[in-house]
Order: sequence, then structure tokens, then C-alpha cells
Amino acid sequence: MLIDDFLTYLQKEHRYSFNTIKAYQNDLGQLSSYLLSHFDLPDLEKVESQMLRSWVVELMEQGLNTRSINRKISSINSFYEFLLKKQKIKAVPTAKIIRPKQSKSLPKFISQKEMAELLDEFEFERDYSGQRDMIIMEVLYSTGMRLSELIGLKDSDFSSYQNTLKVLGKGNKERIIPLVKTMSNKIENYLLLKRGLFLNPYLILTDKGQKLYPKFVYRKVNYYLSKVTSSTHISPHVLRHTFATHMLNNGADLNTIKEILGHANLSATEVYTHNSIEKLKNIYKQAHPRA
Repeated sequence: MLIDDFLTYLQKEHRYSFNTIKAYQNDLGQLSSYLLSHFDLPDLEKVESQMLRSWVVELMEQGLNTRSINRKISSINSFYEFLLKKQKIKAVPTAKIIRPKQSKSLPKFISQKEMAELLDEFEFERDYSGQRDMIIMEVLYSTGMRLSELIGLKDSDFSSYQNTLKVLGKGNKERIIPLVKTMSNKIENYLLLKRGLFLNPYLILTDKGQKLYPKFVYRKVNYYLSKVTSSTHISPHVLRHTFATHMLNNGADLNTIKEILGHANLSATEVYTHNSIEKLKNIYKQAHPRA
């Protein structure tokens, strides 16, 4: 019951995606099974810190990578903070857990040349499906929005007069993302085509006029990106990384990128500076006579 209440809270208050909520559910289910089998403890609110530390050790011995372990710890921590907020517990038992250190990998992104090849040279079909696919790729790359935010877009969120898209992000926080006029024109043309076929208020629809779903968008993004890149890292989130990296490389300041991406704090955006540093290193090696 507590887990169900927590998952409902994540969905309604934080508007987490289906996949994210499913991950939380799996993490809590795994912990519940472990506590029951190792400590005969059916009640999560009665857990003690050493039990959680034992669970983390178990995960490490199973060979789970540090990134996955830390994600699970974050899930469990969020759950107990929820219980504390609801006054079901007096203290958060995850406070004393030491997270295993993990090496930070740079965000993967597609090159500007490859994105230009797709969006400027690739011939999308002129029918609804082809133009819809083009809008998916253009919007993800031009705005850096999250997959869940793309799926939630409605016709009313687009302003052709102001050349903007209104996005409802995490924590029900709205933000306005500016569009270049050419992008705004593409959405206008797409909407004329869409409204001649469907009455659904959501901006981007499936071939049958239904609201998008994650697997559909993943399939489209993977299909089109595979035509211009040999990278194995292709997904809607990679386009978010690509947007931020290209913006930074072309002179945008971190605060601007932070606002467009909808990050809560600047530290989440600073990860993209590492990609720019790598670019500077490569240029230095190529250009300096003693490099």
C-alpha cells in the first residue's frame, strides 16, 4: 500500500514517465523481496540502516554496476523521504548509506554534421507520417525537451505568433521554449496536415491519430539517426544531450541552456562543459605546433 501511494505521488506530483515509475516500482520490489528473505521483514517502514547496507553489498556481489546501484539507492531514498513527509517514519534510514563511487562518462551526442545531414538533406515523406516523423526529430533536437514532455505537447502549447512551445516538465513546472521562425513554420505546416485528418488535441500523434507513447518515439528516433550515424548511442535522450552540447559549442551560456532544458540547478547542466573541454583539447592538439 505504501509503495502504491508513493508511485501515485510520483505520477501526480512529479509527472514522472511510465518507465521511470516502473523502475522505482522494480527497485522497491527487489528491496522488499530481499528484506523478507534475509530478515523476515515484510514492512518497509521498519527497515534499519544496516539492512539497507547489507542489500547494497548484495547488489555489488551480484556484479551490478555502480551506476545501477546508485540509481536504486536514489529510488529507495526518495521512497523513505516520502514516508518521512507522510510521518510514517521518524528518520530516513538511507542517510548513512555510502554510495559506491562511479566513473563519470561524458554525455553521448550526435555531431552537428550528422544532424545537418538528417534535417537538411534527408527527404522525409510528404504524407502525414513522414511530416510527423520530421517534427519529432526537429522538435527534440531544436528544443532539447524530454521524451515525456514531447509526448505531452498539445496544439495549444504551440504559439505561431510568439514562435514558442510551452512545456510541462518535472514537478508540473511550465517553461517556454523559443523556436526559430523556420521551425515554427514547419510546425504550422504540419498542423494543417494533421488537423485535416485528426481532432486529437495532442500535438504529435501516431499514424492512427492516437497520443504518442515512448516505444513509438524510440523506434522513430533510432530509425532516423541510424541513417546518419554509426553510433550505438541513439535515443530521444541523446538528442537532448546533442541539443545542449551544440548550443554550448556555439556560444550559448550555461544559464540559458539550463532554462531551456528545465534543469532545477546549474550543476545538472555543467556536465555538458566536459564535452566542450574535449573539443578544445582536440583543437589544441591539431593546431598547436608542440602538441
